[in-house]
Formats: sequence, structure tokens, C-alpha cells
Amino acid sequence: DEDSFKVHGTLTMRGVSKKIVLDADYSGAIRDPWGNTRAGVTVSGKLNRKDYGVSFGLLSETGGVALGDEIKISANMQFVMQEELQPA
Repeated sequence: DEDSFKVHGTLTMRGVSKKIVLDADYSGAIRDPWGNTRAGVTVSGKLNRKDYGVSFGLLSETGGVALGDEIKISANMQFVMQEELQPA
């Protein structure tokens, strides 16, 4: 799909930095009532919290694990295009 792409970056958590790749979907652009162009993007991915030194655990009342190692990342973002300033 031409509206899907990968976002590459570095995530730092608790002083540990690691490269991460997230899936992204462009949901389109609109013009808002004030004349601004707005674009929407959704990103998602997974990581292992222990890779970042987050190793504490929680147990449920029945003795099961209440906090898994896999963390899901999901973000819905909206961007507003900034008009380019013209030299005076």
C-alpha cells in the first residue's frame, strides 16, 4: 500500500538507546476551517521492555504474571503544515 511506510529512529528509555522501526500509515490531508493543511499518521510497533532494562514484574492475585515483556506502541498523530516564510 502506497500510504504505508516504515519509520526508523532511536528510542531511549531508562538511559538505554536502541534503534527501532515502526509501521506507519498515512491517513490523508485536509484543509481545516482556518485554512491550515493537516495530515494524519498512525504508527505502531512492539518492543521488549527487558531490552531497555525494565525488568521488574508484577504478579496478579492468583500468582500469574500481570506485566508481560512485550510492549505495544501505538500513536495517532496530526501534523499542521507550516507556511514557508518569504524573505523580506
